[in-house]
Amino acid sequence: MDKEFISIGEIVNTQGHRGYVRVYPLTDFPERFKKMTKVWVLLNGNREEMHIEDTYKHKKFVIIKFKEIPDMTAAENYKGALLQIEHQDITPLPKDTYYIFDIIGLDVSDIEGKYFGKVKKVLNTGANDVYVVDYLEEKRDLLIPAIKQVVKEINLSKRIMKVELPEGL
Repeated sequence: MDKEFISIGEIVNTQGHRGYVRVYPLTDFPERFKKMTKVWVLLNGNREEMHIEDTYKHKKFVIIKFKEIPDMTAAENYKGALLQIEHQDITPLPKDTYYIFDIIGLDVSDIEGKYFGKVKKVLNTGANDVYVVDYLEEKRDLLIPAIKQVVKEINLSKRIMKVELPEGL
């Protein structure tokens, strides 16, 4: 079975002339980069393991120096690359919290069993997330607030979500 990889950052630019890269974190745990010694780098369909020599925060970015990137010219070639980890290396979450990539693709039905469709994306609204479900029967998106009063069950092993929709939703 192929390993499953999770993207945790994207190289958006170079930083300085010594081969550092500027990474936009795609993780809720950007501090993880400080503890890491290696990461998978995906560029143009090719994935290679690279070794981290140094990291520091700069504004909303993480600046990383890889052993394999000696200078700015070499760093230029990595713009747009994704930094990835293996699924087994994800940071554990507290009970009843989920990664977005785990929510996307879940089959959604109400507690009586009426099927709505699959979660196709998650919107972060500030107050709470909203699950966007491809509502097949009505050929529109169904927006489900990610709150306990509405989402009654999430079962990742069965890939299902049970909801109790309020009136008018």
